[in-house]
Amino acid sequence: MSMEEQKEKADWPREKPKRDKREQKGSIEVDMNPMVDLAFLLLTFFMLATTFSQPQLMELVMPVLPEEEDVEQEQPVKETQALSIVLGEEDQVYWYVGITQPEVHQFAWDEQRVRQVLEEAQNNMSELVLLIKPMEASRYENLIDLLDEINAVGIERYAIAEVTKEDRALLPAD
Repeated sequence: MSMEEQKEKADWPREKPKRDKREQKGSIEVDMNPMVDLAFLLLTFFMLATTFSQPQLMELVMPVLPEEEDVEQEQPVKETQALSIVLGEEDQVYWYVGITQPEVHQFAWDEQRVRQVLEEAQNNMSELVLLIKPMEASRYENLIDLLDEINAVGIERYAIAEVTKEDRALLPAD
């Protein structure tokens, strides 16, 4: 081995030759501020331009309280044509036909049972008048479902009335 070869082996591993400054690659810096600004502008635009779903309301027309002179002109309803449905607490439903000494029936809320009662009443009574009497502790959902069942059966004459003392006396005490 020659001297030069020995020197080369001794210098091994060699350092890489340094590049001149023109060849050195600098780190690339990307300014993220414009992208963040754009993201917030898009977010703001879509928040302001989007319409959220509007709550759907069911129109419920309540009768106006009659004036004193109009009360005398109201047509009385025959007892045999008046069906009262009282919506009680804990999903209980009470129903009876007539006003004086009616036979009160009770069952837990069931749409099929309600529909059956309404269909029987409509078939058996020629001029059915339905009185819906929700108690304070009854569920609003049951009232809406009852109105849906009334529309499905096709009963045209019905009214929402307050529960009277006489109604409360007819209901079984829990």
